[in-house]
Amino acid sequence: MLEDRAIIDSAVFVYRAFTDESEGENEGKLRRRKTSSPMITFDIITIFPKIFDSYLRESFIKKAIVKGLLKINIHNLRDWAKDRHKTVDDRPFGGGLGMVLKIEPIYKAIKALKKSKIILFTPRGKKFNQKMAYQFSKLKQIIIICGRYEGVDERVAKKIADVELSIGDYDLMGGELPAMVVMETIARLISGVLGKPELLKERITKEKGFIEYPQYTRPEVFSPKKGVKWHVPKVLVSGNHKKIEEWREKHQKIIGE
Repeated sequence: MLEDRAIIDSAVFVYRAFTDESEGENEGKLRRRKTSSPMITFDIITIFPKIFDSYLRESFIKKAIVKGLLKINIHNLRDWAKDRHKTVDDRPFGGGLGMVLKIEPIYKAIKALKKSKIILFTPRGKKFNQKMAYQFSKLKQIIIICGRYEGVDERVAKKIADVELSIGDYDLMGGELPAMVVMETIARLISGVLGKPELLKERITKEKGFIEYPQYTRPEVFSPKKGVKWHVPKVLVSGNHKKIEEWREKHQKIIGE
C-alpha cells in the first residue's frame, strides 16, 4: 500500500478554507483542551472545504473537538495539484459529459497523511450502517475522500481506498454530506461525545445495533385546536419504571441489525 508519513498532532483543530477569489489559505481554528491524543481523528479530503465550516462549529461535534475527543482535519485537494491553476479534474476517457477527479492529487494527499482506514464515497459502494459505524469508532484515524462532479478516477477505488461507501440508494453532488453523516454516526458512539457515557451502554445491543424508541416531553396534553387533544401515553407519566421499560421494549426498533 502507500507509504506512511507521520503527522504532528497539536492542541489546535484546523480547517482549511479557500475562497473563490483567491488561491490563498485562510485558517480557522477551534482551540481544544490539551489532553492526550484524541480518541479518533478524521482527515477529510475535499475540493470544497468551506462546506464543513458551520457543521464543525455547532452542537456536540464542536464540544467533542473542544474536549479533545475528536480531531477533524479538512484538507483541500487542490493543495496537492501540481499546476498553477490547481487543477484536480479532467475529462473522462471514452467521452461523456462532466469531469472526473484525477488520481495524482488524491494519491499525493493520501501519502501526506498518516495511513489508516481510507473511505471513498460512491453511489456504487456498500451501504453504510450502524454496525459499520461501531467498527469504525474503534479506529484511531479515518481518511475520507469526497468525490465530486462525475466521480473519481476508478483507480482510486481499486488501488487506494480500503472501502467504498454509500449512504443510500440515491445520487448526490459530492461526498461532503456523506462525510458529515458518517462522522456524526461514528462520533456519537465515542464515550463522552454525547455527555453521558451511560447512554451508549443502555442503547447499544450485543450485536452492535442501536436501540431507538418513541420519545415524548411536556406538555402532557397538547391541543392543536379546540376539541382536539393529543396525549402522551399514560404509562410514560405513571412513574412505574418496570412498565415504562416494557413499553419501550415493545415499541423499540433496533437500528443496524
